[in-house]
Amino acid sequence: MPPETRKTFDLVLIKPSHYDDDGYVIQWMRSAIPSNTMAAIYGLALDCIDRQVLGRDVDIRISAYDETNTHVDARKIARAIRASGGNGLVALIGVQTNQFPRAVALAHEFLAEGVRACIGGFHVSGCVSMLPEIPVDLRDAMASGISLFAGELEGRLDGLLEDAAAGSLKPLYDFVAELPALSDRPTPYLPARVVGRMTETRASFDAGRGCPFTCSFCTIINVQGHGSRFRTADDVERIIRANVAQGITKFFITDDNFARNSAWESHFDRIISLRNVLDVDLKLTVQVDTLCHKIPRFIEKAGRAGVEKVFIGLESINPDALQSTGKTQNKITEYRAMLQAWHAVNVVTLAGYILGFPNDTPESILRDIRVIQRELPIDILEFFMLTSLPGSQDHKDLCLRGARLEPDMNAYDSTHVTTPHPVMTDEEWLDVYRRAWSAYYTPEHVETVMRRARAWGSRIDKIKWIMLSYQSISHIENVHPLDGGLVRRKARRDRRPGLPKENPIGFYPRFWWETVRKQARLAAMYLRYERTQRRVLREPPADLSEDIAMQPAGVGDLDDLELFRTTASARTLADRAKHTAALRAVRAEGV
Repeated sequence: MPPETRKTFDLVLIKPSHYDDDGYVIQWMRSAIPSNTMAAIYGLALDCIDRQVLGRDVDIRISAYDETNTHVDARKIARAIRASGGNGLVALIGVQTNQFPRAVALAHEFLAEGVRACIGGFHVSGCVSMLPEIPVDLRDAMASGISLFAGELEGRLDGLLEDAAAGSLKPLYDFVAELPALSDRPTPYLPARVVGRMTETRASFDAGRGCPFTCSFCTIINVQGHGSRFRTADDVERIIRANVAQGITKFFITDDNFARNSAWESHFDRIISLRNVLDVDLKLTVQVDTLCHKIPRFIEKAGRAGVEKVFIGLESINPDALQSTGKTQNKITEYRAMLQAWHAVNVVTLAGYILGFPNDTPESILRDIRVIQRELPIDILEFFMLTSLPGSQDHKDLCLRGARLEPDMNAYDSTHVTTPHPVMTDEEWLDVYRRAWSAYYTPEHVETVMRRARAWGSRIDKIKWIMLSYQSISHIENVHPLDGGLVRRKARRDRRPGLPKENPIGFYPRFWWETVRKQARLAAMYLRYERTQRRVLREPPADLSEDIAMQPAGVGDLDDLELFRTTASARTLADRAKHTAALRAVRAEGV
């Protein structure tokens, strides 16, 4: 079409952050976790451009902002949209529960500038999927003119863009019951300039969605389903090639449980082949369950495919806690064997640990952390407060019972109390959560983990940097490490609605002094870690024959380890495992 007759439609993708306890947006010079949702939707939008879904005379222009590392100036973005014709849509994407208040505030800023806004993500999808009626925060958002999108966008972006271009967005798009196939879909993709704003240049993509397990605190299964939907090996190859072409060789495969992706082996095989064909040292981070070592060839191929870090949902070492939430697939009798299998292929292990199960007490939590330090070869342990997220069965049950729930969605970040605990007060629960980080990341245990890494043949500097980042974010910045980054930023005007805007004369000196103090504390912590690393490398390899965590897992563990003696249910589980082992031995002798 002649240039003078062409039109422009602006699609603005924003992954919002959330507010800290003082009401300021949590934002960094460089943030830690890439946004898979942004990559997926950016790829879908590129496909819409190729197919000219708004007509041959309309140019769709995409811009992407991850608010965890980029200041979002709604007025400036709105001016740019008006300058190109005024037609566009601001899509606030991948919005989790704790990010919903910030997403609504941003949407209101754009609406005030005459720009249409839509919010999608796990909070909207989880509420629509699980609750008998739309909750008040979603109703208020729609009443104010914000459009909501529940479900997944594959195959539906065309219609959303057409409605936006026509000025006829619906209050609610509900596709939670219609889960799209993922094979042969457009390739998730983000430009290097966006990915480069992370602490580590790492692209992300989901190779599959869905999980077969039934954990009551999980939202994944109620939004993405129990079945395994997956991309093909060809899809994965396209994703990797597109990123390698722009210099990106590290990837976070964001499947909630990659071990239960039905196509895991074909994906690993293709990645192994690509490492040879492209002659590139691809590095992967994946998430798995605690029984992944039981899958033939899984860990061995993970190592060959370049997996360097694995996140494991350990959750607890108390069988009663696991049973109470339906996480029966976690067998504490398998933890040691599973962790050692990962270390055998030089993979750093990161384990999630939940505090606040019904039987937890401050004393039992700190005791269990000491047991983990002594008996399980975990590198990085990260703590979460048990949180009943909208979209989970736990949250639905509590709502139906009329239980007291925290009304502020911003608090649902796994670092705040959002519902009463049966035996701990709110203050005790929050206090032991904060103490847990100090209890695990002691100088002595940091050195132990480094010495274990040296014995495994792993890179000690990698362990040093990961442990330092987790401890420093939790101790110095007082946010969860997954919400962390490098050098905190604060925009004075980006304060939560309802809180006063501070005077510049007071705000800026205090913020800069706060930054200097934090960097000084970080420098001191870094020096401690650096001295520890140098000592470990300088001294002869330590004799770890007495380190229980380094010993091969065996039947004798069931009698000797405190892991199996702390609770009655742990002892019962150990006895059952011994009985099973004895039966196997008898059968083997018979054969």
